[in-house]
Amino acid sequence: MSTSPATATDRYASQFRPGLFAGQTIIVTGGGSGIGLHTAEELASLGANLAIVGRKPEKLEVAKARLAPYGTRVSCHACDIRDETRVAEVVAAAVAELGPIDGLVNNAGGQFFSRAEDISANGFDAVVRNNLLGGFLFAREVYRQSMKSRGGGAIVNMLADMWGGMPGMAHSGAARAGMLNLTETLAYEWAPVRVNAVAPGWIASSGMDTYPEAHRPMLDSFPRLSPAGRIGTEAEVAAAIVFLLSPAAAFISGSVLRIDGAVPNRREHWKVDVQGQTTPFTGRA
Repeated sequence: MSTSPATATDRYASQFRPGLFAGQTIIVTGGGSGIGLHTAEELASLGANLAIVGRKPEKLEVAKARLAPYGTRVSCHACDIRDETRVAEVVAAAVAELGPIDGLVNNAGGQFFSRAEDISANGFDAVVRNNLLGGFLFAREVYRQSMKSRGGGAIVNMLADMWGGMPGMAHSGAARAGMLNLTETLAYEWAPVRVNAVAPGWIASSGMDTYPEAHRPMLDSFPRLSPAGRIGTEAEVAAAIVFLLSPAAAFISGSVLRIDGAVPNRREHWKVDVQGQTTPFTGRA
């Protein structure tokens, strides 16, 4: 996805009605690239004011330029999501600049390939803190500083295709499973704030570019192993997130929306003859 400013002919082609989030403020962590930026762009195209969070200020500024043509307010916040004090500061700054928080997209995270036997304590801890602790801290601060007093709001957490385990990523699988339970717990403790999650499977995202070249044959095999005949797009994940933030999901809380083309349902004894591919949603007209 290009990170240059959107032009009049390169606007996000959302499937949701125009102005759906007009006047609302939404925080998107990991909003400088990939799924986070796609989600931020779709939300901006629908009228949302955005606080985008990431580790690198320069990447956030490029993303802000991408969002500028939509005419909504965008603030940038450099943050290590594992830093409790900094997370509280970022949420406070977003509230001060943009107003009360209506939605949180807990998108930031990361992991690396490794056999479980080779993962160090520091490596395991780093991945769990990235994919579980950081999300908890942002959710807690948004709840404390905004949603609790307002009696509402929507939080969407990021999981992964962890069903049946995650060989090669035991640390990430453990963290994502923890986020699933956290999502279910907070949906009850914090009601009527809605807390849901999305679980992307094989998605053609910028995150794939970070994997070692040795894993390229595995990544290249994904489309033929998918019942959909392809891997997913970042826009398809963004659309699912936007749905869960929207009024259409008003009675959905404590749930997980899989975005995986039915890959976890594959069975070796039953082969699917994929005739072509399903049509991907790209967020572009």
